[in-house]
Amino acid sequence: MLFDLFVSFFQIGLFSVGGGYAAIPLIQSQIVDRLGLLTLAEFTDLITVAEMTPGPIALNAATFVGTRCAGLGGALLCTAGCMLPSVCISLALAYVYYRWRTVSAVQTLLSALRPAVVALIAGAGLSILCLAVLHADLGALVAGIFAGALPDLPDGFRAIEAVLFAGALIVLRMKKAGAIAVLFGTGAVGTVAYLLLGLA
Repeated sequence: MLFDLFVSFFQIGLFSVGGGYAAIPLIQSQIVDRLGLLTLAEFTDLITVAEMTPGPIALNAATFVGTRCAGLGGALLCTAGCMLPSVCISLALAYVYYRWRTVSAVQTLLSALRPAVVALIAGAGLSILCLAVLHADLGALVAGIFAGALPDLPDGFRAIEAVLFAGALIVLRMKKAGAIAVLFGTGAVGTVAYLLLGLA
């Protein structure tokens, strides 16, 4: 298991172009879908905690998955596996960039990578939104739509989560509130709403 965890997070660190949010679908693919070490609900909780704690989300997730699956040794291996590709690639790219940064081919390559980064981040956001509001996997929803039949939603539509999402989006985009304040605010409002409705 330790070897599998290291290899998985090495691959995640190698291919998560665009930062921590771009790593979320890769972590889901490796840890939930391929290895089956976490359920989708556990994965969502993991991402929530990883985002709330200080530091890059990918490294936090690697540390939490390693601890959850194999204790302290797993945490160290997963974190090292996630960091190693970035360190090596950053050192190599820094050398290449400062030597050939004026070459048009380098600028073209960087421009070509931007749409893929946006797609990865958007996919991660939609996956978490579908899981929070519909308690369903985005891949299953898309496959069902193309097949002409939506999959069964065990918990149905979650109105509280949908309202919290819409409210947080409005506050972030229109009021320019800080992300930390929005996180704590939605957590507090959601907790109170669940307690008042007797759903907690």
